[in-house]
Parts: sequence; structure tokens; C-alpha cells
Amino acid sequence: MTRFARPAVMGVLNTTPDSFSDGGAFLAPDAALEHARSMAAEGADLIDVGGESTRPGAEPVSEAEELRRVMPVIEALGADDGIPVSIDTSKAAVAQAALAAGATFVNDVTALRGDARMAGLVAESDADVCLMHMLGEPRTMQDDPRYDDVVAEVAAFLEERLAFAVRQGVPEDRIWLDPGIGFGKTLRHNLELLRRLDEIVAIGRPVVVGASRKRFIGALTGKAEQERGAGTVAANVIAYERGAHMFRVHDVGPTRDALAVVGATVGESISEAPDRLE
Repeated sequence: MTRFARPAVMGVLNTTPDSFSDGGAFLAPDAALEHARSMAAEGADLIDVGGESTRPGAEPVSEAEELRRVMPVIEALGADDGIPVSIDTSKAAVAQAALAAGATFVNDVTALRGDARMAGLVAESDADVCLMHMLGEPRTMQDDPRYDDVVAEVAAFLEERLAFAVRQGVPEDRIWLDPGIGFGKTLRHNLELLRRLDEIVAIGRPVVVGASRKRFIGALTGKAEQERGAGTVAANVIAYERGAHMFRVHDVGPTRDALAVVGATVGESISEAPDRLE
């Protein structure tokens, strides 16, 4: 069991000036809050707040700057709205502050490798944690990534990080896995991960997919970042059919609608779908 029914939608909220798709749009706390509330109204189960870009080539930011960007938003969401919040960070101090302010989910793109204190912090909290595969680091991850078998290697990495987290005291039923679409992968790698996502699901923990507006969708469609919504929906429908549990997206409404249809078709028996014509 998880805290979120399948399919779950995680809305992306980047409080950064340099994220690949919406950098700068929600840097101001008021704009960020308005967007978070809009995504919640559209059906987001969780708002993923991040203050450090992980786009290809991104430079790291200080702990103090990351806290300055994310904490006003997380504090307001927890105090005023009661909207479930995830903190997208690899820094234990940022995660600790966010959890104290009401966040209940830690989304760590380094899979607990970026800060030696993170595993213990998560273990001592009641938070869920997502462990993601990334080849290298954001500054270098797209510099000629190579695999013999991308799915097998990503699965092996996630199994190892899952075992590590459990050894550090994190309950297995609070751990999520993310194959890291676009993080040190070519177009072919991303498509192979989606095609064989059931092999990642077979590890036995719920899987998060973050394909939203990624470069590989632009390569396939010729669309600019803000125009990749339809391609993102297609990728998420494929991922759902192959067993993904949560979908990290910029466009919550269309994703929620698409998943409602695919969920009623392949996620449950047709006899359980709403029986009405309106």
C-alpha cells in the first residue's frame, strides 16, 4: 500500500530561475503559490517544490539559496492550504526544513548519494522518499551517456539503492523508484525505458515517471518545451499501462484526464468504471 492511489499525479513547481521548461516563472513566492493552488485544483495529488535546477548543464546552488527559494512556498502551502507537498532536493538540511514545515515526501534525484545525512533523516521521519537513477550529475549527465543495456543497468542501480535505504532504516513501504527519464539518457535510452518499464516495476516498489516536456519528446515531435503536453500525455499513458504509479508533470489537468480514461480502461475492470452517459 502507498499513501497515493494509482494513478497519482505530482505537479512540478520549480522556484528557480533556470529550470529547463519554466525557469523564472514561479521564482516569486506569490506566483509559486498561485500555481501550486492551480495544480491542486486540477487534480494534483502532490506538489513537488524544487529550488535547484537539475536540467542538463545546471550549476549547483547553495543550501542557503535553496532554502530561501523553497521555504516560503512550502510553509504557506502547509499552513494555509493543507496541500500535500514533496521537496525536490538532494540536501538533507533543505529536506529537514521542508519536512518540519509540513512536507511529507522527499524527491532525491541522487538516490541518497548526494548527502550522507539524507538517509538517516528520511528514516527518522514519516516521509516517503523517491530514489531516482541519474548517470553522473546534472552538469555532465548528457555528455555521451552509454549503457550496454539501459533497462537492466537502471534496474540494478535502483535495486542497490533500495537495499541501501532499507539498511539505513527507511521502511521499504515508504520508498518509491524513478528510472530517471532524461537524466543521462539518449532518445533511444528513454524510449527503451518506457517500452520495458514493467522490468522496473517488477522490483516491487511503486514507480514514478517524470517524462514531462523532456527533450526526447521535443526530438520526436519537433515541439518547443511549452508545446510538448500531448507528447507528455502519450508517454504517461504508455508508462501507466506498463505499471507506473505516479506521474511527475507540468500540465496536471490534461494528465489527470488522460489517466482517468486509461485507468478506467486498463487499470480496473470495465464493470468497475462509472456507468453513466452525460
